[in-house]
Amino acid sequence: MHTIEVAGVLIDTRHYVNGERLASPATYTNTSPIDGSFLGEIARGDADSVNAAVAAARAAFPAWSKLGPKKRGELLNKLADLVEANVETLANIETLDNGALLRSHLRGVMPRVAMNIRFFADYAINDLHHDAFETRGHTNNITWDPSGVAALITPWNAPLMLATWKIGPALAAGDTVVLKPAEWTPLTASYFADLTKQAGIPDGVFNVVFGYGTEAGAALTAHTGVSRISFTGSVPTAKIIAHAAADNLTPVSFELGGKSPCIVMADADLDLAAEIAVEQYDNAGQVCLSGTRILVHESVADSFAEKFRSKVAALKQGDPRDPDTDIGPQVHQVHFDRIKGFVDRAVAEGQDIVWGGGPNAELGGLYFQPTLVKNPAPGSEIVSAEIFGPVLCMQTFLTDDDVIAMANGTEFGLAAVVVSGDRDHAKRITDELVAGTIWVNCFFVRDLRAPFGGSKKSGIGRDGGTWSFDFYADVKNTVVSPNGWKE
Repeated sequence: MHTIEVAGVLIDTRHYVNGERLASPATYTNTSPIDGSFLGEIARGDADSVNAAVAAARAAFPAWSKLGPKKRGELLNKLADLVEANVETLANIETLDNGALLRSHLRGVMPRVAMNIRFFADYAINDLHHDAFETRGHTNNITWDPSGVAALITPWNAPLMLATWKIGPALAAGDTVVLKPAEWTPLTASYFADLTKQAGIPDGVFNVVFGYGTEAGAALTAHTGVSRISFTGSVPTAKIIAHAAADNLTPVSFELGGKSPCIVMADADLDLAAEIAVEQYDNAGQVCLSGTRILVHESVADSFAEKFRSKVAALKQGDPRDPDTDIGPQVHQVHFDRIKGFVDRAVAEGQDIVWGGGPNAELGGLYFQPTLVKNPAPGSEIVSAEIFGPVLCMQTFLTDDDVIAMANGTEFGLAAVVVSGDRDHAKRITDELVAGTIWVNCFFVRDLRAPFGGSKKSGIGRDGGTWSFDFYADVKNTVVSPNGWKE
């Protein structure tokens, strides 16, 4: 039996290759983080699965690449329509699979899936352009040519939305795709594959291989038939992929970890600051962009902490399918244990745990309490390592120089938040921060036209707008001489 019923629909647990389902000799077990219930046995991809998927993608590439942006856009917009028609189904599947809030999936995440696809389809038609320019009478014409097969390796914290952040521009650029979703959250990728079939996406253009990174992922990133590799995940895994890609000189795009600062200046609106701070617990802390290091000016630290505590106390932790729930479970037992290990070691070191600090005793399972560590020792693990859970640190500072040094004092540079009541002061701070995205008096506002990516060890490259197409396409300049024509 290769189908399972999840959220009232049947989902195929085999790979999707060349428009058909492909089984593997081995499978692995997928469970729900909500209550540990069994969801199904998923095909465990290997080199053979990857070879078949890459071969299908390569065979489909010539026709897809020659179809042109307009025809590709028509098919991709049909796909976006199908996503919109299936938002409720996709939301329920993903909540069962990764434990994120159903209300978030319904209101924002799944509609964003359709938006990702539609935006890049339309951008390729209407906005991917560079004006011709002259060089000593010669005309330079810039174009974006499809590059080949794109290998996309995606994370588990927002599985389908983050996958389509890559799928959208890759397909719109004229590439064909082999997607390897995170092994813990495979189900929406499988359902999405069926939607691509319904939309009329030609066989072989979009393929999905399930399985472990050490098996399917390793075979995919080392494959000589792959033209681009895009990965979202951890720094250690990115280093392994980079080594594999180097052997074939395959271009890579990495969106990696973060340990971002959330800076509260002395002139900040503290109610706003507390509201933004509590947002850093979103998705049970499983958000790469979260400002997990809250840096507060010493003069307002006590007042801010009181307001922050009040906001946290009002959070409801529980079943993510309940519309009143604010924080659900961690995604998997392995990840839960990792988070608990960080906090347990901090406690053993004598760090001050202000609230939380362990599993939610009433809920059991994979529910970890929202946690705050106050004034951890500089350079300690809890303040420098990415935890990727509902664990925040709060430190104080006195001067701008102090907070800039603290904010930039990790190996990461993905994002930052600054809360300030003075525009000039805020600009002086943001000018000195090393981060790919900085939010001032807000959080998580993202426009698909804007560049997105990380500095330092938070990544390589930028996504969004033309930056995405710069990666998924071969950018070409055709220089035309004014001489030699026989008109």
